[in-house]
Amino acid sequence: MIMIYFCNEFKLIISIRLLKNELFSVANCFFSLCNVLTIHSQTVKYAPAWFGPNANPVADFGDARIPAETTVSLMGDYYFGFGDKTSNVRYQIEIPLLPSRVSLSVWNTGFERFSVTDEVKTARGMTQNSGKAAGDFYVQTRISLWKETDRMPDIILNATIKSASGTNFIQRRYFDTPGYYFDVAAGKSFDTGGKFISEIRAVANLGFLCWETSGSLQDDAPMYGGKIILGNKKWQLDNSLSGYWGWIHTNANINPAGDYGDAPLVYASKFTLKGSKLDYFTQYQYGIKDFPYQQIRVGISFPIIPLTPKGEFLSTSNH
Repeated sequence: MIMIYFCNEFKLIISIRLLKNELFSVANCFFSLCNVLTIHSQTVKYAPAWFGPNANPVADFGDARIPAETTVSLMGDYYFGFGDKTSNVRYQIEIPLLPSRVSLSVWNTGFERFSVTDEVKTARGMTQNSGKAAGDFYVQTRISLWKETDRMPDIILNATIKSASGTNFIQRRYFDTPGYYFDVAAGKSFDTGGKFISEIRAVANLGFLCWETSGSLQDDAPMYGGKIILGNKKWQLDNSLSGYWGWIHTNANINPAGDYGDAPLVYASKFTLKGSKLDYFTQYQYGIKDFPYQQIRVGISFPIIPLTPKGEFLSTSNH
């Protein structure tokens, strides 16, 4: 009996020690994993210079007008140069809740395919040279603050939020964090009296952009842009220069190398042929700074009158 009791006691001691060892090993693995994830998240640069072209692009600010009819745009993009080739499809719909006064706009890059060089893969910390991804959703409210007069321009207030639904963060295609921006666009048209170029319109944009990076750290950036639009009732040519200026690249504590890449500047030229039912457009964009891409875009846009809310009904129901 004594021998049996001793053996059982000995087995219990061994079992407890083995259990402690197992728990200690699991705890070590857990904390090691946490450390790896923390180090990984701290070394990722949440900036357009180190991600795909659709992760946090410079926002387009249009012509500072709100359409009178629901408008749908469908487009395809091809980005190239600087070691990253990306093709994607994109859609946008703008619904005027009050025609020419208030609208709701939604857009998304539904699908993209990419391939990068070994140098880009290493610099970004990717694990593959090619793959697929789906993009974030943007939801924007646009409000006309002032309608254009002889002396005053159109003034539009835009409020936009970005989801964190973009996929393939590990391949640096999209951030895994949300963002938002507010901006004001002003546009003034000048009648030339000519036939080939009957109108020149100047548009300016100024705003504030914010997005989350790792460790609940936000990157804040003033955004800006200017645009000249030439054309007539049959065609239109837009030329714009725009960008934003993030603060992290100026902070030596967070970014000692000074290469965070959150201050992109881009030039874009867009040509549109206006039809009775469809508008056809093509665009070329060049990344001047912190946006390592050239872009070619082709697309169409068209109104959908049955999906246009009745402004009279909305105005009456709000009283």
